[in-house]
Amino acid sequence: MQPYKVALVALNDISAFHLSVPCLVFQDVFLDQKAAFELTLCSEENQHVNLSSGFQASVSVGLDILDSANIIVIPSWPNHLPEPSDILIAKLITAHQRGAMVVGLCLGAYALAKAGLLNGKRATTHWGYQQAFTEKFPDIIVDCDPLFIEQDNIITSAGTAASLDCCLHIVRSLCGSEVATQIARMMVTAPFRSGGQQQYIPNPIAKQPDKATSFGHVISDVERNLTQSYDLDGIAERCAMSRRTFTRQFKAAYGCTFGEWLLNRRLALSQQLLESTDYSIATVAELSGFGSESVFRKHFSRSFNASPSQWRVTFKGE
Repeated sequence: MQPYKVALVALNDISAFHLSVPCLVFQDVFLDQKAAFELTLCSEENQHVNLSSGFQASVSVGLDILDSANIIVIPSWPNHLPEPSDILIAKLITAHQRGAMVVGLCLGAYALAKAGLLNGKRATTHWGYQQAFTEKFPDIIVDCDPLFIEQDNIITSAGTAASLDCCLHIVRSLCGSEVATQIARMMVTAPFRSGGQQQYIPNPIAKQPDKATSFGHVISDVERNLTQSYDLDGIAERCAMSRRTFTRQFKAAYGCTFGEWLLNRRLALSQQLLESTDYSIATVAELSGFGSESVFRKHFSRSFNASPSQWRVTFKGE
């Protein structure tokens, strides 16, 4: 299979970290294996760019590369939110119309918003800019809880480290969970983080539970036994909490509800089983804790835009 062509747009006054994350995920970690992506750094000026921390990035390719890229990444945007050029906006619109994936990491969502690509859609960005985005783009549903949001081949991510989660999600979607996990292992990071930005906003929110506590023990036990049936009242009782207290503490710790977290863990397990075993779809549903094949198929298709069988064919190579 031909590698996916990734065009990474370098911009003046963004951090070196934002620019380097896509380089790391889509290029650098594939040194000892066949690359699944072909990454090209480009800029509108077709010359070096000055990054906010004093670094310079040498760039020799202009924005015309966007016309043939499978994936276009805007890695961030300057904090003072300058207007994107008409050329960049036109390139982004054309790329989306021809079916390319367009990605706005952190404040990179600003360029996508100015191009009109996010109108009527849910999108995220750094939580610190939620109010500014909401006021400036009333037609966009700005949701700064998730770490990333994908809709209609457009992906936006939360701030800074969430760009890593977003890039790993793209790898997982295109290459499968095994490849994404291998990359995450090379980078010594988690292949998937539950929760959202809420846990990082400066409010009096509880920290991630210590696994030595009752709360942590119970959640760890649930994750080890996803085939069991769970209800909110029963889990709260095991944690010696009321339903309301448990719900509040879980959301503060993980950035999502217990039901959302449980569904995500079961879906992640089902992906691994589809890619690494020959179990029937019904057996995968059972081993993942869904109870019935029809319920599993509904949740899987809704989450990944593909049936379990299609996922297996794509990522197991059958």
